[in-house]
Amino acid sequence: MSTSQLAVPERVEEKTVDPDSQGSVNKSDASTTVQESSDPTGVVEESIPPAVAPSSDLDVPEGGRAAWCTVAGAFLVQVCGFGYTGSFGVYQDYYTRVYLINESSSAISWIGSINGFVVISSGLIVGRLFDRGYFYHLLYGGSLILSFSLFMLSLAKPEKYYQILLSQGIGVALGAGMVYIPSVAVLSQYFHKRRALAMTIVASGSSLGSIIHPIMLNNTLNKLGFGSAARANAGMITGLLIIACVLMRTREQQLKPPPNLWVSAKRFSKDGAYVFATIGMTTFALGLYFPLFYIQLDSVKHGLSSTFSFYSLVILNVSSFFGRLSPGFVAHVLGVGNMTVASTFVCAILIFGMIGLGSLASVVVIGVIYGFFAGVYITMLAPLLALLTDDMSELGCVYTDINVVMASRYSSVCPMSGTPIDGALLTDQFHWWRPAVFSGIMALIGFGCYLTSIILLRQRQHLASTSPREKA
Repeated sequence: MSTSQLAVPERVEEKTVDPDSQGSVNKSDASTTVQESSDPTGVVEESIPPAVAPSSDLDVPEGGRAAWCTVAGAFLVQVCGFGYTGSFGVYQDYYTRVYLINESSSAISWIGSINGFVVISSGLIVGRLFDRGYFYHLLYGGSLILSFSLFMLSLAKPEKYYQILLSQGIGVALGAGMVYIPSVAVLSQYFHKRRALAMTIVASGSSLGSIIHPIMLNNTLNKLGFGSAARANAGMITGLLIIACVLMRTREQQLKPPPNLWVSAKRFSKDGAYVFATIGMTTFALGLYFPLFYIQLDSVKHGLSSTFSFYSLVILNVSSFFGRLSPGFVAHVLGVGNMTVASTFVCAILIFGMIGLGSLASVVVIGVIYGFFAGVYITMLAPLLALLTDDMSELGCVYTDINVVMASRYSSVCPMSGTPIDGALLTDQFHWWRPAVFSGIMALIGFGCYLTSIILLRQRQHLASTSPREKA
């Protein structure tokens, strides 16, 4: 009897969990998740989805047929979404020279800029809908809108600017924005320890799309005409989206309540390192997209062969693909902050270098080097945010807040004006040095802000490390 009485408390003790220790475990899990998700090779470039986590790490399968099919579907979504958005340089060239010759380069740039703004800013609403269980509604609805808008683009007539703006600038972007966040956020339901690998595979889809679409469009626009080329591209994207919709599946799970964005944003506004990083992202984006939008048109106007000029954007995007993957091998040695500062500085210098672009060799050199370091910079954004927050439980809020920052870089008064300003400075006489100087200066300012942010961050870390010693 006494043995039985002694055994009962022992069993109760094993089942009893101290709330404080449970809180510690949760904090440790959150930190582990952040460290893995901040792996540079597992970053997606244009936006970070809201934090979604399964009720327990044990519930995550870490693979399986459904998991890898979902990864494959998300990869195809990236090819069709951000991969298409990153190919606007082809349209910038074609519209300027052939299809919208009565419109200025600045007006044409607004199509691509508005497209980028809608894709990114729509994440603020789409993320909330995903949290409430509307995964399939967003995936199917977004795919339908994206496909429909692309076919509508093929019906746009020459010199009908508003038709192209509505279909490509708004319709295509709205559909791409609806499918982007769900396709990335759903990966957290299948992967925890292998999430970085899954995110790397999915993120590479946008780079691959930025290579495929320019090659296809440049080889069909002049041969088949705008309507047929646009329909062929729309057909390919529709087919890929149908496959993605068939492959992707979501899982039932408990969702963490979203953090209070405004409370955290108020606290972040008092953090000098975070403020300078935010300013750096905004100003650097004013210059970042000038080569992406204009390198093909620049090559054509400098008399280079049309065949080579059509592949100038492809060269840049191929190099960017390798640039996005490379930090995973060296970031732990060189440091996230150092790589961010170095990549922004190199990009700023090469933007100034576009003033001297005029030969085949100069296009190749600028395309390869600029594409590589631009890819490194885009990959470093999410790890940099992880570096800037000292409370890992609020990292999801930082990521949500960065959607606002990334959207503001396309807003009407900030960097969405970057490429249209470039077009206005370019004029119909194509004075290439003007937009190159403007974009280069903006990029240099962004570099200076990042440098200041990293200095302030290291000062804060130094003070944090010395304080415990002084107390002891």
